[in-house]
Amino acid sequence: MEKHMNTRTMTALALFTAIVVVLQFISSAVRFGPFSITLTLIPIVVGAALYGPWAGAWLGFVFGMVVLISGDAGPFMVVNPLGTILTVLLKGSAAGFVSGWIYRILAEKKQMSGSILAAFSAPIVNTGLFLLGCLLFFLPTLREWGAAMGFSSVGKYMIFGLVGGNFLVELLTILVLSPVMLRLIKLGKKG
Repeated sequence: MEKHMNTRTMTALALFTAIVVVLQFISSAVRFGPFSITLTLIPIVVGAALYGPWAGAWLGFVFGMVVLISGDAGPFMVVNPLGTILTVLLKGSAAGFVSGWIYRILAEKKQMSGSILAAFSAPIVNTGLFLLGCLLFFLPTLREWGAAMGFSSVGKYMIFGLVGGNFLVELLTILVLSPVMLRLIKLGKKG
């Protein structure tokens, strides 16, 4: 029976991995500001809730790899390739891991609360680590970019120029869709 469960989990993760890849390539065309909206966090959160934090980390890592391959991180790659790779892979993996961890802890008592907080955590971790990576690896360049766009400080540019609209759209979309999708999958498993 355990071998069957491992095969089922591996198959499901392969499907979620494919969804992450396709959705990230498609969503890289949807932009609010300079970067694409990360709709890919939805299957990452759902996969992390269904299969655990490490599955979420894997799906987040795949998301990061697609961001790097698609050229979505191109402006940063030119400035600092190693900093870009570290930031992109860490933010995706951590977003998946943390959302799976939060779901696992909270869903035992209140499944809907666990779903919502797991969905809430993914874009916060993803965006928070992006901003941290910006501070660590790209601060002088971001000062130049912000000044060129008329921002009075690099902090204002990072919040309002880089992540503002994207973060809000991601957060609202993930908060609405992830718990609903998770609930539908769990209902389908019972039937």
